[in-house]
Amino acid sequence: MTPATAFPTPAPCPLPGPPAAPTASRAAIRPWRLAQLLAVTLALAACGGGGGGAGGSTPIAAPPAPTLNASQLAVLVAEGDAVSEAIGQAYLRLRGVPAANLIRLPVPRGVAAMSTAEFATLKASLDAQLPAGVQATLVTWSQPSRVLGNCAMGLTSALAFGYNASYCGECRATTASAYYASSSRQPYTDLGLRPSMLLGAATLAEAETLIARGVAADRSWLASAPTPASGQLVLVRTSDAARSVRFTDFQALRPSGVARLTTNYVDNATGLGNDFVSQQTGVMFYLTGLALVPQITTNTYLPGAVADHLTSLAGVTDPGTNNGGQMPATAWLQAGATGSYGTVEEPCNLPDKFPRATVLVQRYAAGDTLIEAYWKSVRTPGQGNFYGEPLARPWGN
Repeated sequence: MTPATAFPTPAPCPLPGPPAAPTASRAAIRPWRLAQLLAVTLALAACGGGGGGAGGSTPIAAPPAPTLNASQLAVLVAEGDAVSEAIGQAYLRLRGVPAANLIRLPVPRGVAAMSTAEFATLKASLDAQLPAGVQATLVTWSQPSRVLGNCAMGLTSALAFGYNASYCGECRATTASAYYASSSRQPYTDLGLRPSMLLGAATLAEAETLIARGVAADRSWLASAPTPASGQLVLVRTSDAARSVRFTDFQALRPSGVARLTTNYVDNATGLGNDFVSQQTGVMFYLTGLALVPQITTNTYLPGAVADHLTSLAGVTDPGTNNGGQMPATAWLQAGATGSYGTVEEPCNLPDKFPRATVLVQRYAAGDTLIEAYWKSVRTPGQGNFYGEPLARPWGN
């Protein structure tokens, strides 16, 4: 079966963890939701966020201003946590971040999620210490990774927006980010938000490996590089229909429109083939939709590579949880990717809550850092966490 050529309007449904199926109440098609999704889809198509065969081949404009740099990034450390402290110091050393940008914060230890009261204390401490000019933040602890009040926000989104229940709430539509698909290079100055990213490393050794990967990515895809990089954009439509709602956006990236980036589009909607790729070299992007993605460690990922899988709880890294039996986003980093993304509460399969491939690829290839390109690719990121080495910039000048 070939993919549809027009945007479908799938009903939002919860993304079941294996082996359970979605409940009837969550999976039911509601007319008002159908109309809402159609409106969102048309709006995104109009702004170049997906659909339309020419979308992936539109020339990429030069960035209008310098990308985020080390002096504009604050590195957040958990007070009294020796591993977080060591990772923070390593990041300053390897990325040249000013010492004044290392911020120590009161972070609850050994909890499944941070309460809104605990987060309010942390946020007040952060705001009081931030140097002028900081535009983004990096979190160096692994746990907790979410803030739990009436609903759960990803920690990176809570740091950017503040905790607000309009940004979460399971299957309902949530508040949009003004940073989505923008050309801003100064998000706090322009929009009043500081995008945040969890490094996603549990040990100092893991952190140093990941940071080195990000440093190696810098300028590697420029035509002026000694040996310009080339590789694959892997886009997989799996047999899991509920988790494959991004496939129409994927279609707009055939071809990728980026020099030396070859699109490897896998369509297994019929379930007669494989839902994954293996033994691939030169992977720069790997975007898919499954609860568990097999054989990701058999692939070779380029420095700066981005990989994620649309599922419910990939963004949870808290103690005492098992992600509902789903693969965590950090598994991609351990396999060799430099960035990933996942949600922290049941979001249903609303595409706005997950990275849009067309925006991600085009912004990254236009020279954005990883944190900029990834954040700009998610329209409603309140339930999500961004992971990786934020300053990686394969196409940056």
